[in-house]
Amino acid sequence: MESDERYMWMALDLARQGFGKTNPNPMVGAVLVKSGEVVGTGFHKKAGDLHAEIVALREAGEKARGAVLYTNLEPCSHHGRTPPCVNAIIQAGVRKVVVAAVDPNPLVSGSGIRKLQDAGIKVKTGVLEDKAKRLNEVFFKYITSKMPFVVVKTAMTLDGKIATRTGKSRWISGEKSRKFVHRLRSISDGIMVGINTVLQDDPQLTARLEGESDHNPVRIIVDSKGRLPLESRIVKTAPETKTILAVTNLAPTEKLVALQSCGVEILALPAKEEQVDLCRLMWALGEKEISILLVEGGGTLNFSLLKEHLIDKIYFFMAPFLFGGGSAPTPMEGHGIDDINESWLVEDMEMKQLDNDILIIGYPVRREESVHRDSGRIRGNIRSAAL
Repeated sequence: MESDERYMWMALDLARQGFGKTNPNPMVGAVLVKSGEVVGTGFHKKAGDLHAEIVALREAGEKARGAVLYTNLEPCSHHGRTPPCVNAIIQAGVRKVVVAAVDPNPLVSGSGIRKLQDAGIKVKTGVLEDKAKRLNEVFFKYITSKMPFVVVKTAMTLDGKIATRTGKSRWISGEKSRKFVHRLRSISDGIMVGINTVLQDDPQLTARLEGESDHNPVRIIVDSKGRLPLESRIVKTAPETKTILAVTNLAPTEKLVALQSCGVEILALPAKEEQVDLCRLMWALGEKEISILLVEGGGTLNFSLLKEHLIDKIYFFMAPFLFGGGSAPTPMEGHGIDDINESWLVEDMEMKQLDNDILIIGYPVRREESVHRDSGRIRGNIRSAAL
């Protein structure tokens, strides 16, 4: 068991090297071991590239025959962008496969393991399973629900304000925290804000990491009435960075035509209480293969997502300032709750210090639901699971 865990940790660490590049595919690492010697390693670099198992088999060559393969996710058994890995594993003569987690993809889910076993290959599952699920939390959510894994990021003062009472918010967090956020953007498929954030801050919503990444997420603006200004920086840069405006029938047709002519994609959705139906929006974004969505909106959008049970993870940056002011905005506004028992509990919290800021990472769940779903929740913090 100790050696199995040691080699599985190697596979997990290899898998992490594809962090932010494999979406909507999972991060997978593979290690081939023969007579106590590692004879081949590999990881999935990006969607469309060779799978981890194939890379490891090619590196091992003939040494793969009679070896044990360690992988953090069940090998695929279906034709996707690449041929099935199980065929190559069988042909290579691998004698045993150790798997951390069964693939939740309905096209695979257990069929890869069965095919290996039918070929006479021993299979062991469940080694560091919680760690493997946490590493691929985005994939597990997206492949089973066809909706994006939603991450809410906000920066606030110690007294819980995201801006002053006059709306000033630059800059609450420090330089190191802001660089962290740009890294979050660079590994996200989409970044979403509400129209009020655009009207207040006129942001670009791009990932600015000099020399590290040229990937910008799809920008999604939730704007039920189509108020996005034609002169905003988002509209002006729409031809270079894909931009989606989510609207309802309350948006004037003439304005939408003008925005389309500027390169903005219009996504018309049903209204729910005169606002964009956020659940329908998530379904639509999932269909566009947005598997991880970063939300940098204000308190109204954040609470609306929370109320609909659409937030999977939070990144809350706390800076050493005090703003005060009863009218100063907070990260969660909206209608709020009436009773403490209706609140959300933030589970599996992790804290980091970024210069003078404190970053809190966690997973919100309704308090009454937490007790019932505790045993089935993906747990197990893993150093390679998040930034």
